Amino acid sequence: MLSDTDTDALATVATIYAQRETAHGATTTVSSMELEAPLAGRALVVIVDDRTAHSNGQDSTGPLVTELLTEAGFLVDGVVAVTSDEVDVRNALNTAVIGGVDLVVSIGGTGVSPRDVTPDVTAEILDREIPGISEALRSSGLAAGSMDAGLSRGLVGVSGSTLVVNLASSRAAIRDGMATLSPLAAQVIADLSGLDA
Repeated sequence: MLSDTDTDALATVATIYAQRETAHGATTTVSSMELEAPLAGRALVVIVDDRTAHSNGQDSTGPLVTELLTEAGFLVDGVVAVTSDEVDVRNALNTAVIGGVDLVVSIGGTGVSPRDVTPDVTAEILDREIPGISEALRSSGLAAGSMDAGLSRGLVGVSGSTLVVNLASSRAAIRDGMATLSPLAAQVIADLSGLDA
């Protein structure tokens, strides 16, 4: 979670103008004030892909997820690429949780092939699973025509005070998944930080 100092330093600033109509029908600015837009939290992206981890392939998903998280109001600490190995995936997820990010989104490794181990590893580190969000991601993915999202074994849950989310790796699954996830993630993070108390 972010401290008040971090939030102040990282939040974007919006300017609101109070306008008054003059006698001639024109408007004039009479005062302005700056309001801070709230920051949704800190996030880390973990790409689970052998080729990307070995720098043999161009990573097109990391920049996409970063862009979508930023649009949703998250400060993205970074993108980490790991192989589809249980130890590598576990280390990346644990590092995110220990590092105190509010949200870690893993991309890839959610299918049914022997190398798809992301959900299995995620299950080991979760304190509490949130099956409703996992099902929402699968349902919206299928409705949008993304077969890999619908067939994903991806999990969503909480580890410590971090929301952990597994998404399938196609661009369609990522776009649809992030659209479904963003408002739900904001609610979970607010609940975890006690802002709704």
